[in-house]
Amino acid sequence: MGLHDFVNYVVYDNPVSKTVKSYVLPDKMPLPPQTVTVIHETKPLWKLASENGPFVRLAGLMGASAVALGAYGAHRSYPKDRADELKPIFETGNRYHFLHTLALMGVPMCKNPKLSGSLIILGTTLFSGACYYHAFTGDNKFGRLAPVGGTILIVGWLTMIL
Repeated sequence: MGLHDFVNYVVYDNPVSKTVKSYVLPDKMPLPPQTVTVIHETKPLWKLASENGPFVRLAGLMGASAVALGAYGAHRSYPKDRADELKPIFETGNRYHFLHTLALMGVPMCKNPKLSGSLIILGTTLFSGACYYHAFTGDNKFGRLAPVGGTILIVGWLTMIL
């Protein structure tokens, strides 16, 4: 018998306490009215996601293109004199492409999914597209778009908290 059980017996369960309790309190206390809560039928997650735009489907398309481009870039032969320069650029673009594909899957849960999703798609296209173009062609013609795309990605992430 622990301390808790001993105190419970002394205060509530012994015959003297029960007799005093029966004189002080009536036998039946009125119970408060019970409230009934109705559980609404829940919707499947895919229905909830589809109500906030096509972003899960676009994430599937972006994921497939990230895998295809990743496989192409991993098996592509880069010029020997620039391979050490171009391969990390490709890997950075592909990594950001994958990460923001996953982020796009969470966009339907945002308060403003159209704004956040559009910014993430645009930012990923500009940033990763500029990296892919530079890595595959060796030409940095669209190099100025990568920082713009990165800034748009930051703004897209920030709109998810609005």
